[in-house]
Amino acid sequence: MLEEKNDNLQNADGNTITGAGDTFENGYLPGNEIADNNEESDNTDDLKNIHETEGQLPFAPEEIVGTNNSETKESAAVDAIEKSNAEEGEDNSTAEDNNDIPELNYEELSMEELTVALEKLASNEKVMLVKDHVENTKKEFYTKYNDHIEQKKQEHSQNNDGEMSGFEYDFPLKRKFDDIYYQYRNKKNDHFKKVQNDLKGNLENRLVIIEELKNLVDSDENMKDALKHVGELRDKWKQAGPIPRDKYNHVWNNFHFHMERFYDHLHLDREARDMDFKHNLEQKQRIIARVEELLNEQDIVKAFRELQSLHKMWKEEIGPVSREHREDIWNRFSELTKQLHDKREAHSAKIREKEVENLANKKEIIAQIEAISKEPISKHSMWQGQIQKIEALREAFFKAGKVPIEVNEDTWAAFKGAVRNFNNVKNSFYKEIKKSQQENLDKKQALVAKAQELKDSEDFANTTNVMKQIQEDWKKVGHVPRKYSDSLWKEFKAACNHYFDKLHAHRNEANKEEIEAFEKKKEYLESIKEFELTGDHKTDLDAIKKHIEHWKSLGRVPQARRHIEGKFNKVLDTFFDKLSLSKKETDMVKFANRLEQLAENEDHRKMENEQIFIMRKIDEVQSEILQLENNIQFISNAKSDNPFIKEVNKSIDRHKEDLKTWKEKLRQIKNFNKGS
Repeated sequence: MLEEKNDNLQNADGNTITGAGDTFENGYLPGNEIADNNEESDNTDDLKNIHETEGQLPFAPEEIVGTNNSETKESAAVDAIEKSNAEEGEDNSTAEDNNDIPELNYEELSMEELTVALEKLASNEKVMLVKDHVENTKKEFYTKYNDHIEQKKQEHSQNNDGEMSGFEYDFPLKRKFDDIYYQYRNKKNDHFKKVQNDLKGNLENRLVIIEELKNLVDSDENMKDALKHVGELRDKWKQAGPIPRDKYNHVWNNFHFHMERFYDHLHLDREARDMDFKHNLEQKQRIIARVEELLNEQDIVKAFRELQSLHKMWKEEIGPVSREHREDIWNRFSELTKQLHDKREAHSAKIREKEVENLANKKEIIAQIEAISKEPISKHSMWQGQIQKIEALREAFFKAGKVPIEVNEDTWAAFKGAVRNFNNVKNSFYKEIKKSQQENLDKKQALVAKAQELKDSEDFANTTNVMKQIQEDWKKVGHVPRKYSDSLWKEFKAACNHYFDKLHAHRNEANKEEIEAFEKKKEYLESIKEFELTGDHKTDLDAIKKHIEHWKSLGRVPQARRHIEGKFNKVLDTFFDKLSLSKKETDMVKFANRLEQLAENEDHRKMENEQIFIMRKIDEVQSEILQLENNIQFISNAKSDNPFIKEVNKSIDRHKEDLKTWKEKLRQIKNFNKGS
């Protein structure tokens, strides 16, 4: 009468569970079905065995509609699964599909990697399945992009002294990312419209099936045709597709209610009912066995998704069992569901614990950024170090992992606020630098103008020191805005080089004469060594003076060879030592010669030092004379012929002679300076 075939259950991964249950060919009806195998005589015999006792059903109505005592006590785990199945039905996706999408930590991915991930997600035809992944990818990409642009703005501001008017930045990767996202969005919108139309159409079809089933109960159709008709309706129901989630339970319960009424009216025979009960029990036992296996599955998320599929099969595809097994088998299934649900909750708790740990790490990073913002920094080089620290902390923040979703926005806002505060402090520093650099610019422009004014001067004696001072002043002036720095330096350098090139050319010409003078003085120095004094004071003094005049007439010698002047002075000292001149006369002749050499070499600093030395000696001699005169006054009873008094008076006379000599030198050097 009934033909059975082995129909293998499949788990959420699509793996076959061998011998999971039996189905009936042709007109199979879950609950208690009679197949039409075109053997009319057999079907007629079966119909004779149907119980005709009013109200007797082959299975309890509670089992069909899912409202028996055990099911009314479903745990939160079962409720969560029912809700999830309804949502998946509306989204037209399945648990198996969800398992195909890997869970990524998008915060750790670069913008290039996020673009690749989006491109892969957008290529998936099941647009609603990847929706959350796409949105997470988009959110993280734009977070990194905005941060990247902010960084480029800061670099532009630093390079342009806080000026942002000319900021432009082209980022081709952003255009590529947007193009991919827009393609996905359009595909999602088209899919959403289609899904809404399909859900609406599927709902209408199911309502038509329910209405047809409802009318079948009150029809006069014969038993065989009625059973065949119910089988056709059940097949249509299976193929009707998903409906809106808010209609899910109501429509399913409505359908089973009228199916229950049909069997109540039909009074199916006990034999067929018991066979169907047995068949359903075996299927549900296989589901329970599979759930027991899932308790050992390491991938908790995968196991829970398969549990959802098994619940859907339990409710929608498998009919009731006998009353004696009904509560026990449901309680066993519910208990296993709860265990797996608890295991999932424990897994979620671990994830939550890790997210809380990540939150603590991110808060610490934010605190470090805030601390760095408060550090007093006064140099550009130090700010560069601070910027590197902030960059390292930003990287650490992005790699810290996810935080609890309820604080995600607040954590991100706190991070952005800390970075923004750092940037504000840094920008304030560079604004002050900009003000200082503007002042430096004015100073350097003034130095450039002065250098250009003097660059063609041929008064080398006076201009050279001025130009050197300008260069020293330039070194003391700080930085100027970068956009003026190079051009200003080139202008200043060109003016200085122009002047000193002329100076060097002039000196090179003068050096030829100085070298010739050195060679002449060298020859003359050798010849003068053979000069001998005659013994006549006036004659010898005049001869020495002529040697001095001739030596001066030979001209200046190069700076590096002025040692020859010292050699000539030593020869003169030898001559003066042989003369019968007084010490004062000799000293004054030598002094006059020294002054002329200093003037010839334009050694003004030595001339000034010489004058200062003479003035100091005058003060010292005067002090000595005063001290000696005071000492004599203390010896009131001493006679003038006292040896001590005589010696003091002689010392006073010597100091007075020295004083005259020093004063004469001072007079000469002052007159010499006036004349020069």
